[in-house]
Amino acid sequence: MSSTPARPTLLYSLYCGASALIAPFAWRKVAAKLRDYGLPEERVRERLGHASLPRPAGRLIWFHAASVGESLSVLTLIQRMGEQAPDAEFLITSGTPTSAELIAKRMPPRCRHQFPPLDTTAAVDRFLQHWQPDLGVFVESELWPQMLVRARKAGCSLVLLNARLSDRSVAGWKKRPGTARYILDQFDLLVTQNQKTATNLQAMGAAAGRIQPGSNLKAVSAPLPVDQDTLSKVRDDIGGRAAWIASSTHEGEEEIVLEAHKALLQQHPDLCLLLAPRHPERGDAVESLIRKAGLSCARRSKGVMPGTTTQVYLADTLGEVGTWYALSPLVFLGGSLREIGGHNPFEPMQAGAAVITGTGHYNFAETYGELTALGAAREVRSASELADQVAKWLDQPKAFDAARTAAAQFMSRQSDQLDKTVNALLALLPAKGGRDGQG
Repeated sequence: MSSTPARPTLLYSLYCGASALIAPFAWRKVAAKLRDYGLPEERVRERLGHASLPRPAGRLIWFHAASVGESLSVLTLIQRMGEQAPDAEFLITSGTPTSAELIAKRMPPRCRHQFPPLDTTAAVDRFLQHWQPDLGVFVESELWPQMLVRARKAGCSLVLLNARLSDRSVAGWKKRPGTARYILDQFDLLVTQNQKTATNLQAMGAAAGRIQPGSNLKAVSAPLPVDQDTLSKVRDDIGGRAAWIASSTHEGEEEIVLEAHKALLQQHPDLCLLLAPRHPERGDAVESLIRKAGLSCARRSKGVMPGTTTQVYLADTLGEVGTWYALSPLVFLGGSLREIGGHNPFEPMQAGAAVITGTGHYNFAETYGELTALGAAREVRSASELADQVAKWLDQPKAFDAARTAAAQFMSRQSDQLDKTVNALLALLPAKGGRDGQG
């Protein structure tokens, strides 16, 4: 591949023009969502690049992520970077109010959150003129063209971190090789989740010397918080019975989980299922499914605690899944019994769990391939297979302990990758100075 710097393409120019035309419509849409969430107007206007906080003095590292999972995945990295660079300040941008709320609860020292500017010339320039970041880190697949190009022109070094691109996205970019190369050329470093992504990025036009294979950043995130009072109360209320967790389930999966639980109750009549749907607002629908299955139910969002005979505890709340993983290390992780892509297996494994998954986990295909090979995870395809696997781990504690040990060993190996990533990012940060804040 040529070492000549890529130049702006006609497609990029057309994108810039189109973004200016649709900006008023995009602004009305995103502003309405933030206002509906109850956010003050000064925070809503962050989407136009108007900062609601002053820029701190010194070196500023800017992390941009899409939503909740990506945002939370960088908090441990920021914590570690802050320890090694005690003068550095941090800014996180993410687009959803839910991510802003959760980040605020777990934010590391010297860190602040803003909503990102719309990808228009005026909004991006306004954002950059205020914040003047020294290093910009874009998480996973957040490739906003003007944000990248204009940040690079402003003198900000850029990193694509935890890079993950779907096969469909890669195929689309390959049809536009000049534009793909131009966008990827904005990055000084591209740190990928796996070798497949590294290969795809090079095929799309990224310079091989800038690509650094890494691990999934979510594997080294801080453990989910545990409310010890809630944990103790639920344990007491279920009466010391065995329990298993079905977490992050989606529409079309709860029926399978409930069928498996009914089968398990024939051999383990005291077994309790804690069912935590991915979207708590589906609580009414999921409760209806539980009742239809003929199972007794207590519902967390209504303030009802499980009793000693409750067969299903419906945990339809937000932000408590860490507590549920602490309740039982036997976890089925949803988004996988249908072709949904799966969910992050690292969170339950950080809590000491072994994981059962369906086969529709394509977003974590390489990770689950390794986990199943190690014995840290098991794949199932039906209610009967799910019931059989849960029963095996209930009835064969040595086999279950071996799976949990394999999961713990896998997680311990990920910390080395975190140190490598921290060193690579800090190497791109200006050695001293930074830019004075602009109030």
